[in-house]
Amino acid sequence: MRLQGWVSFSKLAAGFPSPSSRSPLRQSAAIMAEEAKKLAAHAAVNNHVQESAAIHIVHVFLAAERVRQEKLHIVCVPTSFQARQLILQHGLTLSDLDRHPELDVAIDGADEVDADLTLIKGGGGCLTQEKIVAGCAKHFIVIADYRKDSKALGQQWKKGVPIEVIPMAYVPVSRTIAKRFGGEAGPVVTDNSNFILDWKFERAENWKEVNTAIKMIPGEEPATAP
Repeated sequence: MRLQGWVSFSKLAAGFPSPSSRSPLRQSAAIMAEEAKKLAAHAAVNNHVQESAAIHIVHVFLAAERVRQEKLHIVCVPTSFQARQLILQHGLTLSDLDRHPELDVAIDGADEVDADLTLIKGGGGCLTQEKIVAGCAKHFIVIADYRKDSKALGQQWKKGVPIEVIPMAYVPVSRTIAKRFGGEAGPVVTDNSNFILDWKFERAENWKEVNTAIKMIPGEEPATAP
């Protein structure tokens, strides 16, 4: 999936020190990074959430703030149970893809973004739902800070590439990926009661080819988005 917008926290936090385990500024840098994240989130919401919009958004509280201040009419489609609860708690209009199959904008985060704007997403266990909702949006906006920015996937995100599989396909999919690309992973359970394989590849790959190859394996949904 090609991005139509990318808000980088690092651009909004120019001059902020990066956290260092030996630096006395580590705590201060973490606070500054958090403030940069808020600035980036504000920029994404302010620039892309408009009157009468149908949206998926990870920063629900910012959308709620604009709805209250500007009396906007928007509906929100969640990608997880937690997001659904946040939408309700903040008094926003909850919807789904049955009622709103075409969304104006999806705003979400990423686990890692490489130099080609290829993403790793789904580390939180909501991979398939996130990809379905993003695929229904006219515009897909990704927010990422300097800790998510890398030249090649795997430099920052060390947990592996999330791959969602239905439980009955867990062993065949694992064997096929290992035979084709090497590496290994163990499963965790998703919101859809499927498995996430956090696959640790043995080397850098052409992620567009990997994404296509894994998609062809019955029973899975890869988490790279070229």
